Amino acid sequence: MTCDQLVCANCNGRVSDGRCPVCRANRARLQQEQHGPFATLNPAVLLALLSAAVLMLALLLR
Repeated sequence: MTCDQLVCANCNGRVSDGRCPVCRANRARLQQEQHGPFATLNPAVLLALLSAAVLMLALLLR
């Protein structure tokens, strides 16, 4: 989720505008969370990786 899509409950503005301290804090938190190892992967890719891992496990146990 990006800041452009979020509306602040405090000032009713977009979080990306950073009108109030709450907006600025949430914008900083979202930017910090986007630097994780799986931040760039979408759910479809994660599901495909999980399916591949389960399939490999099933083949190894056979």
